[in-house]
Amino acid sequence: MSEKSSSPKFWKDRVVVVTGGNGFLGRNVVDAFSQAGAKVIAPRRREADLTQPGVALELFTKHKPSHVVHLAARVGGIGYNQIAPAPLYLDNLMMGTHTIEAARAVGVEKTILLGTVCSYPKFTPVPFREESIWDGYPEETNAPYGIAKKALLIHAQVNAQQYGQRFAFLIPTNLFGPGDKFHPDVSHVIPALIKKCVEAKEQNLDKISVWGTGSASRDYLYVKDAARAILLAGELHDSSEPLNLGNNREITIRETAETIARLVGFTGELVWDSSRPDGQPRRRVDASRAERELGWHATMDFEDGLRETVKWFIANRQEALHLPS
Repeated sequence: MSEKSSSPKFWKDRVVVVTGGNGFLGRNVVDAFSQAGAKVIAPRRREADLTQPGVALELFTKHKPSHVVHLAARVGGIGYNQIAPAPLYLDNLMMGTHTIEAARAVGVEKTILLGTVCSYPKFTPVPFREESIWDGYPEETNAPYGIAKKALLIHAQVNAQQYGQRFAFLIPTNLFGPGDKFHPDVSHVIPALIKKCVEAKEQNLDKISVWGTGSASRDYLYVKDAARAILLAGELHDSSEPLNLGNNREITIRETAETIARLVGFTGELVWDSSRPDGQPRRRVDASRAERELGWHATMDFEDGLRETVKWFIANRQEALHLPS
């Protein structure tokens, strides 16, 4: 199936508010909508803290967007999920709740919400299909974040039913690419491993420690592929039922680490620390619904995407290691 293309006529002169538009995914989404012809507003958190009541309503009343893309989130890897589960739950719930209700109040044409693959049950038939999202409890380290996002899915569904509010609800799998977050407090597996391998090579280390057993698997999605899907959904998709975004390739953490080490040129030993959690045992989504609805599929080859990410990290070390506020 050929991918549908976004129409410049559709987005011309439309105002789109992208919450979280200065983050990793957000910058790519802002670029995608801007290039399609939209006027994009992307406030920083210090300008619009969406966890606070009334802030989203004030923002949307001021700018009168036709579309809102809600990407703002408090996120992090396994370590951050272990030490900060309460704000991961509450902040994500409040940001989404306030955004959905403000969009309804001002008559936003469509609200695009970003869910998370962390919402799926810990043990789910692979590949994950959208209808499986309610079949069990999420993996424990991801549960506070995942359940907050599932609550937003329910919010969208009941508002669509009662008020006719229009949504697209997208669930991307693990994102990676240039501009990712490399600070150890918030990094996910790929940036964490790139940082470790690059620094180990520079310091001539003969081994590095890697969390877990390496047996868990992930489905990685290049960030620009995700941004392209969000743009298409904003124009073409209209449903409060979730839509998976993935690369349809399951890769173990061990293979991920070995590939990154090879691309970086680190030839030392990878020592697996089984006292650290693996996270969800397996993760790959079925993205066939997105192919049917949008004609979309991921196009970036995994190793090519890793090369671009490593190159960006080395060239932008200070920015990459900055702890997001």
